[in-house]
Amino acid sequence: MVQRFENVIDLVNHALSRYGDRPAYTCLGHTIRFAELDARSRVFASYLRNELGMLPGERIAIQLPNIIQFPVVLYGAIRAGLVIVNINPLYTAREIKHQLNDSGAKALVVLANVASAAAEVREQTGIEHVIVTELGDEHPGLKGHLMNFVVKRIKKMVPDFSIPGALRYRDVMKHRARKFPAPEADAQTLLMLQYTGGTTGVSKGAMLSHGNLASNVWQMISHMPVAFDEAKEVFVACLPLYHIYALNLHALAAFSVGSHNILIPNPRDLDSLVKALRSVPFTVFIGINTLFRALVRYDAFKTLDFSTLKLTSAGGMALTEDAAKGWHDTTGCKVCEGYGLTETSPVLTGNPADAIRLGSIGKPLPETELRILGDNDQEVAQGEVGELCARGPQVMSGYWGREAETAKVFTSDGFFRTGDMATCCDDGYYRIVDRKKDMIIVSGFNVYPNEIEEVLATHPGIVEAAAIGVPDSESGEIIKVVVVAEDPQLTVEDVLAFCHKNLTRYKVPKRVEFRSELPKSNVGKVLRRQLREENAA
Repeated sequence: MVQRFENVIDLVNHALSRYGDRPAYTCLGHTIRFAELDARSRVFASYLRNELGMLPGERIAIQLPNIIQFPVVLYGAIRAGLVIVNINPLYTAREIKHQLNDSGAKALVVLANVASAAAEVREQTGIEHVIVTELGDEHPGLKGHLMNFVVKRIKKMVPDFSIPGALRYRDVMKHRARKFPAPEADAQTLLMLQYTGGTTGVSKGAMLSHGNLASNVWQMISHMPVAFDEAKEVFVACLPLYHIYALNLHALAAFSVGSHNILIPNPRDLDSLVKALRSVPFTVFIGINTLFRALVRYDAFKTLDFSTLKLTSAGGMALTEDAAKGWHDTTGCKVCEGYGLTETSPVLTGNPADAIRLGSIGKPLPETELRILGDNDQEVAQGEVGELCARGPQVMSGYWGREAETAKVFTSDGFFRTGDMATCCDDGYYRIVDRKKDMIIVSGFNVYPNEIEEVLATHPGIVEAAAIGVPDSESGEIIKVVVVAEDPQLTVEDVLAFCHKNLTRYKVPKRVEFRSELPKSNVGKVLRRQLREENAA
């Protein structure tokens, strides 16, 4: 019987105390066991509460890639009763500033390699405490110091930055853990502000409670028990832990049953990824379409031993038939596709491991109600297309500080509007047909056109711009911007350079087109659909 926890503090404490000498995480050749992780996260929790004076419910931002410091900091913050704010390490200063200010974060833990962006805006936020870690800080002895030296001095991977008063992670972890009043948490207690874009272009914090995340852990394990055999599974964690799917799957669900997670800091470095897997009998692989396509064409990957691999799961973006077939031909393992959103903690549906249907997002997880609604929120007939709406214990309570936006995405009887158009087949499998919103999905990352357009609108040589998604065989979609320029000397290179300065890499357009005007409705709204149709033609 699958154990169900009311709150994530109990889930974390249970796993850390139960699995002792089992390996918990491995990264860049170093493994930390559950007992070590228990001690390390206790130290970090004690430092937050006793030395920094942080109180339950205050927000801590984490800006780290998939390195061992991530689970140490995550579990420490959870045990301290804090609210987690995950920040993409690739974010620009502008993006970081918005997220820190909107969440009201009081502390930030950041990797030195990307700290220059946070340093640029720290004084414009309410951040009181900054903890900076280096790549090798959780690696023992001389190896860790040598790794940090090479990364900083030889490979020049740490840009110069200055954050007055910043604390060094190594110094923090020398602290002696002391007891503090245990935080109280029930199913409704806020655990995480997970930021997602919106039709307004402003990134919003989805309020995910202890109950939301703990319930989704129980739902995932119940729906796919083959992937969660207690203390036996080895998960390959390629997707970034700051993404809600990877965090809940690896750092909570797999972790809760004593699984071993192999952390991949940079999945684009295929050589490093293959090296990490060569000596590990991995059993579960989690990825997205672009990663599957890249790996099956990489000769070194084909030499790995896939005899222990029993489940591969895809999420984040649509799985193509080409990628699914290539993966099966290479590994002998079929790919299960699922579906979810940041606002739903995130998983809503998944293909059963023993009944995979390619092109489908599968069936609802336990305790998940799905409806397909048409005009006036009326359910459509079986097989017809409408907006997919969901209700269940994993669905967020709303957006942080945005009651009006929250009201827009819920029906009168509490169903969350996903914004995706879907259909339900006679046998209960669901299929996504199209997106209702203008959202663009680039290699599994959601990109909202308004954000790109608002950034371009600040360029003095641009009158207006529109962003659309263009189908791409590699990344699912790429971004194209159509620009009306005020400056006749403005070039494609100028536009791209401006975007690189103000947008995370995956949000930067791949194509730029100049026009004298944009197509608009009679009320002046830019017709993105027309631009997409013209591009397709």
